[in-house]
Amino acid sequence: MNRRKILTSTAAVSALAVSGAFGLRIPSARAGEVTLYDDDRIVGQMDAPITIVEYASLTCPSCAAFHTNTYPELKKQWIDTGKARLVYRHFPLDGLGLRAAAVSNCLEGDRHFGFIGILMKSMQQWAQAEDPVKALAQIAALAGINQEQFDKCFNDEAEMNRILERRQEAANDYTVNSTPSFLVNGQLIRGGLTFEDFDTLLKDQA
Repeated sequence: MNRRKILTSTAAVSALAVSGAFGLRIPSARAGEVTLYDDDRIVGQMDAPITIVEYASLTCPSCAAFHTNTYPELKKQWIDTGKARLVYRHFPLDGLGLRAAAVSNCLEGDRHFGFIGILMKSMQQWAQAEDPVKALAQIAALAGINQEQFDKCFNDEAEMNRILERRQEAANDYTVNSTPSFLVNGQLIRGGLTFEDFDTLLKDQA
């Protein structure tokens, strides 16, 4: 599949979501009743009193800004201290973001989150490369995914369908329609927040 087809093959994905306004608070359809799945990727202690569910796309510049500028301090002050846990969920905006999500899901635990972090920090370089698939494969190789494994993960239709199903559930159950979006103990927050704004929000929940 060529680069153009990969970027445009999931038109329905990009048509459903765009990067949202910053810090908009909206009651979710099921506030306080966030369902966790057995295969959710979670950072932090399972018994943390505050649950932050992040919906992000690996091709969303606002998501990259959050992971670069806000997440490190959020992890240091809230997640590592046991006061909050973060559940990371894919909400792809386009075909490339969807396939990158499928590749990331081939990694477990710290390797998964490390890969997500690298993709976020280097998004402009790999996603805007002349050959973004090759650039993504090179990053995956650094994470321990060889070319054969990469091809399998990158083209895993079953995994991509599962990601899209979860994406639709987020839209239906919690009215998520942009990235980044967060559910903080069930309250929907749309847009990338600074650490100071996130800190104030979490203190209100504590």
